[in-house]
Amino acid sequence: MTNDWIDISLDIKNGMLTWPGDPEFSLKALHSIDNGDMLNLSHISMTSHTGTHMDAPLHWLRDGKSIDEMPISVTAGPALVIEVQDKESIKAAELEPYGLKKGQRILFKTCNSTNHTKKFTEDYVYISVEAARLLAQTGVLMAGIDALSIGGFHADGQLIHTTLLEAGVWIIEGLDLSAVSPGQYELMCLPLKLIGCDGAPSRAVLRKLAV
Repeated sequence: MTNDWIDISLDIKNGMLTWPGDPEFSLKALHSIDNGDMLNLSHISMTSHTGTHMDAPLHWLRDGKSIDEMPISVTAGPALVIEVQDKESIKAAELEPYGLKKGQRILFKTCNSTNHTKKFTEDYVYISVEAARLLAQTGVLMAGIDALSIGGFHADGQLIHTTLLEAGVWIIEGLDLSAVSPGQYELMCLPLKLIGCDGAPSRAVLRKLAV
């Protein structure tokens, strides 16, 4: 194991990319030393799914667990980064050679990682229904992707989410894996402890596991 942590979180800042229709992120000064105040104090406005964030089951399931109910062990431990070549979606056939196992943490690196600072595009790479079913049936602990949603913009977004969440698969969205090579890593991703909330912004980091 090395000590070189890689930050795989998106920058949270004014003007950042957000999901179409969601309120934009806003940071503004309430107090400023430059304006003669004794301290700096900022006001932040954003949704629970801003930037790098986690979906709790409650996001899509009426009686699902909220984000504060997630065990920390879900997003703290070994994780496999899989680089996906398909430019449309993550398909089950591309995952089968990896021999995924119950309890694994899986992060998907796609061409989405090169588009996080640009205008929102509807044709990002997402997890297909078949791949979601494979992950759910396998019993992976967590799945993450370098898009603002694991579901397609025009393709089965609700079904893909509910397939995973109903199976107990926790979801990380909005990762930046542009500086990460495929392989085995140690993951640490901690969502804000928002009581009763459907999701939360998160800080996620990786470091390479020694082979």
